[in-house]
Amino acid sequence: MKCFIGIDLGSTTTKAVVMDENGVQLGRGITNSRSNYDTASAVAKQEAWIDTRLTLFRRNLEGEEGLAGEVDRLLDGLERNFRLEQYLEQLDDLQATCLGNAGDLRFHAFRERLEGAVSDTFERLRADAASLYAPGAARKSDFFRDIAGSQYLQVSEPIAEAANVPYDALLNVYDKSIIEVENRPPGGDMDNKFLRALDRELRQLSDLAVERAVIARHITDALAVELEETYVVGTGYGRVRLPFPKEHIRSEILCHGLGAHMMYPGTRTVLDIGGQDTKGIQVDEQGIVVNFQMNDRCAAGCGRYLGYIADEMNLGLHELGPMAMKSTKRVRINSTCTVFAGAELRDRLSLGEKREDIMAGLHRAIIMRAMSILSRSGGVQDQFTFTGGVAKNESAVHELTRLVAENYGEVTINIDPNSIYTGALGASEFARRAVMEAA
Repeated sequence: MKCFIGIDLGSTTTKAVVMDENGVQLGRGITNSRSNYDTASAVAKQEAWIDTRLTLFRRNLEGEEGLAGEVDRLLDGLERNFRLEQYLEQLDDLQATCLGNAGDLRFHAFRERLEGAVSDTFERLRADAASLYAPGAARKSDFFRDIAGSQYLQVSEPIAEAANVPYDALLNVYDKSIIEVENRPPGGDMDNKFLRALDRELRQLSDLAVERAVIARHITDALAVELEETYVVGTGYGRVRLPFPKEHIRSEILCHGLGAHMMYPGTRTVLDIGGQDTKGIQVDEQGIVVNFQMNDRCAAGCGRYLGYIADEMNLGLHELGPMAMKSTKRVRINSTCTVFAGAELRDRLSLGEKREDIMAGLHRAIIMRAMSILSRSGGVQDQFTFTGGVAKNESAVHELTRLVAENYGEVTINIDPNSIYTGALGASEFARRAVMEAA
């Protein structure tokens, strides 16, 4: 099967989309961007290949009459167990790396005790691993670094105390090792991981109307489909660092415009608020960019700004929007500058302003800045599509909807749950056209 891949290397996350020769999306992948952009690209692509396999599994399983109504449950379990296989593999890598770093001369006086504490910590992490991927288990993140780090911090302190090892040494070993491990994408044979995951899942299910051998056949048939990486196009904030020839690179403006058009063909105006920049884009009926504007000089009012605010308030990024929606009073924020954000935030708190009111003011300031960029690009036309990570923030969406209505009247506003993949989607279509239109 010919496959076309688009990779959007953003400042905070890297996304990948796999598309077939008919323009159908097969899979999506995302990872946190790193200083090692080659690794971020490789991991996002690998995640998209995994999602593609799951799509092929679904196609095969949905053709089995006895599995009516059960495919979602079966695939959910298969993916959870596959992720468990990946997690355990990376834990092994992390433990070996930690043990290697425990040999540092700084730890010579208690090296054996430190190595023992490392081994005991990872034994506990493995024992707890299955519960992280159990049905209904909630994880704040799907990134290995976040999951492993949270678990490591929970279990390592009492182990260090019992082993008479300085806790700082145990943390130092982890901090150094996780950087090395996260820059190594999970290896191993993906097909074998799926088969082990399937075996684990089928052993947990006892109420399926279809024989296990039939399910296994559908999965192995899907695994037998050869996925050909026909053409790759890269885009995004870090596109100049992507390991592709120049002819495989496209502007993020062009990719976001085309991607938004593919999601919503009636799109004429696109607003993308990413981690590092904000883009106002005007497209025609074919998704071709006719005008655009973007912020200059800094990341004021973008995703990184919200991330900084979340850190200042000791909150998760996903908590900012819901908090702002509880506001009962308008608080004016004078700056969306990341450098001064902390100072203004602390000033507002010292004056007795409520956190939710401050958050609402921050979101309003961000959207006001975005509206200025949209105005310079040509205003808002029907239909209007909002993309980027900030499009998932309910307070940002609320403020945008209100301001668009006030300034431009009734306009259809499109927000796709997977809008963060818009740039990668457009890039994958450019990749498909590079081959299919040349044939």
